[in-house]
Amino acid sequence: MHMTSREVPITSSELANLWMTYQEKTMLLRILEHFIEHADVEAKQLLQMHYDSTIKAVDLITEIFKEEGAAIPIGFTANDLNKGVPKLFDFLYDIMYLHMMTKVEMSLFSLFCGISYREDINNLFINLTAESQAMNNQVTQYLLKKGVLVRPPFVSMPKEVHFVQENQYRNGFGLFGEKRSLNTIEVSLIHHAIETNLAGMQLMIGFAQVAENKAVQEYLVKGMKLSKKIEVDLGEFLRHSYIEPPATHAGKATASKVAPFSDKLMMYNTSLLTSFGLGTNALGGAFSLRNDLPTKMSLLAKDIYTFAQEGGKIMIKNGWMEEPPQMEDRNKLTK
Repeated sequence: MHMTSREVPITSSELANLWMTYQEKTMLLRILEHFIEHADVEAKQLLQMHYDSTIKAVDLITEIFKEEGAAIPIGFTANDLNKGVPKLFDFLYDIMYLHMMTKVEMSLFSLFCGISYREDINNLFINLTAESQAMNNQVTQYLLKKGVLVRPPFVSMPKEVHFVQENQYRNGFGLFGEKRSLNTIEVSLIHHAIETNLAGMQLMIGFAQVAENKAVQEYLVKGMKLSKKIEVDLGEFLRHSYIEPPATHAGKATASKVAPFSDKLMMYNTSLLTSFGLGTNALGGAFSLRNDLPTKMSLLAKDIYTFAQEGGKIMIKNGWMEEPPQMEDRNKLTK
């Protein structure tokens, strides 16, 4: 007899995917609530649209957990948000943040599609991927219209096809021993990494100036400096090819010292973006055909990994790291 989708037991990967999505989505709700409170009319429409879809996703995941008899995660609640406080970020940062987070969501949910097998759960992540893609497009066009998002450099269209003839190409050198210009793949990945770190750096600045825990504040300052280092180091590759790195005058932290969010939420958000940064860094290194770029990427990855490890220790020490669902300990059966 054919079982319906809901009659099929949930797998470990599906439970993990739902749990991780619940954490990310409940955090995002708190961030969006602060942004919506201070947004202008035009920005508020975009923020509210993503907020409403996020609420639906959380409700659907909660329903699945209940049907499976699973404990509902804590995630992030009203206790992680202080309403009625001054805005922490100014001039379009709310949409710039959404632009950054929809990139994270597109990556996460498309990955979860590939490792979810039950039809209803797979459809959930297919829909979430489509929603994040659509919202990313909307906020991209919004920011371009406002003149605060820098497009990657335009390029002349190739008129013929070439194949790499010399190993010097991978060594980063041209036929005559000079450093070769970056190819379009390399420029694309560097531009993306810099753009994301610029937004992340402002997030760290804002978080650091309102953090209550001294260790958290110091950690977030390290995050700010690390984002700056990544932006400067990768920017040098672009400048060597006579390409200016992306920069924007928008999206700065305000002077507010009143925290809209709990330290727990700010640490989780930082952890999520750090994990995304590690993935982006690995992708950039893997697709580059210039050996000096993966070498730089690997050095930066070490810094990012060390930063992530330190953040995890702070979260555990303060009781902020919610434990993912655990597999049964089969070793107990042999004792």
